[in-house]
Amino acid sequence: MKTLRLLVDANDPETRSSREAIDRAAEILRGGGTVAFPTETVYGLGAHALDEEAVGRIFTAKQRPAWDPLIVHIGDPARISHLAREIPANAQRLMDVFWPGPLTLLLPKRAEVPNLVTAGLPRVGLRMPAHPVAQALLRAAAIPVAAPSANTFGRTSPTRADHVAEDLDGRIDAILDGGETTHGVESTVADVSDEGCVIYRPGVVTLEQMRAVCQGTVTLRGPDTSLDMADDNAAASPGMSVRHYAPRARLVLIEGDGEFQKVAFGDAARQCEESGQSLGLMLPDAFQMAVIGRRARVYRWGNWSDPEELAQRLYAGLRWLDAAGVSTILCPVPRGEGLAVAIRDRLLKAAAKGGS
Repeated sequence: MKTLRLLVDANDPETRSSREAIDRAAEILRGGGTVAFPTETVYGLGAHALDEEAVGRIFTAKQRPAWDPLIVHIGDPARISHLAREIPANAQRLMDVFWPGPLTLLLPKRAEVPNLVTAGLPRVGLRMPAHPVAQALLRAAAIPVAAPSANTFGRTSPTRADHVAEDLDGRIDAILDGGETTHGVESTVADVSDEGCVIYRPGVVTLEQMRAVCQGTVTLRGPDTSLDMADDNAAASPGMSVRHYAPRARLVLIEGDGEFQKVAFGDAARQCEESGQSLGLMLPDAFQMAVIGRRARVYRWGNWSDPEELAQRLYAGLRWLDAAGVSTILCPVPRGEGLAVAIRDRLLKAAAKGGS
């Protein structure tokens, strides 16, 4: 299979060349093909959500296990009634505030949604992305689009079209190249009811923001440690596998606070070098003094006190160090609330032992 590379201007998707690229991608989707496209979080790999054969091509291209459900993207809130049997009051509150945007809601599915999309579960994850290219594509295709991240299953999510090509070139029909994504980590996924909601995957929309909107209790659920590639048991939500988002290199996380964490980071770098490992560093600005004199490959991660910058650059950094050929990556883990929770979630899953 030859993968088309379709260029689009994310700042002005209405230019003639951008419209031609979007229309071609929409045509491929309507015809049952697979298209990678940018959202405000990461690149997704899309297929017609109501065409089970097309959805199956996502699983084949990604080598994704059937127990891992997909998120369905829509360009118009009116489509919800065609996909979900009911919309709890809390779901409507969240949509009013956060849609379009990086929030996925798990709602009772209609029979028209193939079981392959939901891993046989009775709920479907629905999201209305805010990225202008994603919105233009969904409007042009005029279909709901199932789209997990556009990478081989378990690997680091893509935030650029080149990242998609690294994993999926020759395995999918097209890549709609709209430049780098904005947020860099996936959407928040929440199961919503009138009594409250459970966050299955923390993301850009934070626990604190959802508590300010929802009525009832809002809680955060951890990853499902029982999931395995050979399992038939469905994950309750996308992104629940205990190992996910992983680079090829061994990822070592450095915990702690303040100066203690910086010292631990520097000590770990020295020990890795002394043991002969080829070392890569996810290096925040505040940690530079801890690694002076090291021979490691360094990715300038950004401002340690700016979780939005750290999130946006996280996956790009892990992929850059992988491409540099290092065998071990050291990365400090941020603490705190808000977006730091999502960054921590991704790093813990990326470093977890076990296959995915």
